[in-house]
Amino acid sequence: MEKCLLWLDGSHGPYLNMAIDELLLEHMDSIGKVVLRFYEWNIPSASFGYSQKPRAVTRTGLTLVRRPTGGGVVYHDVDLTYTMVIPAGHPITELNRMESYKAIHEPIMKAILDLGKGAHLAPDLGIKHDRATLQCFVSPSPNDVLAADDTKLAGAAQRRTRKGILHQGSVSLKAGGHDEILNAIKNELEKAFSFDYEPFAPDVEFMAKAEQLAAAKYASEAWNEDGVSPS
Repeated sequence: MEKCLLWLDGSHGPYLNMAIDELLLEHMDSIGKVVLRFYEWNIPSASFGYSQKPRAVTRTGLTLVRRPTGGGVVYHDVDLTYTMVIPAGHPITELNRMESYKAIHEPIMKAILDLGKGAHLAPDLGIKHDRATLQCFVSPSPNDVLAADDTKLAGAAQRRTRKGILHQGSVSLKAGGHDEILNAIKNELEKAFSFDYEPFAPDVEFMAKAEQLAAAKYASEAWNEDGVSPS
């Protein structure tokens, strides 16, 4: 069995959600275990990939945030969001990007099957998407989770550093209710990776740093318009 820190987080604004994920990756040296975080959004929000422009978001009335990971636009009023942060040296970090997506998305697929929905992994058809305008749940990528009619149910994006992997995932609520999807995913990841879950919540100092990072970086025009971290 492998210890996995399970953080059933609450609801935050988009800037703080991204700051928390970035800091979890930054602290992987000291945390030293996989962190599985489930969280929500406290205002209508959309996130877009690191290489995208805000204009890729086609809906109005939303607070936008650029993710530290790639991928396309995700609207966060119709999904369950989770993050897996994996420390350097873990077997998943030895896989290439597509292999690691498959390793994580296979249990996500099984979780959706557990809920009585049809699901399969998207094949690699060699189709290239325009990253600048990619709509995450419109344009499936290889190893995304698809419904029986080939519409997208789950996708993810990653950032890799010497500290490990930040894997940010989204599952459409078309797969089921929020809590039942969460529990099914938790159970299937536990089986797939032999996780022994340990409840986790960061300390006050961590959250204070996350608030500072949210204000300084993720709420900034430099980051959200141009992808530049303020100095």
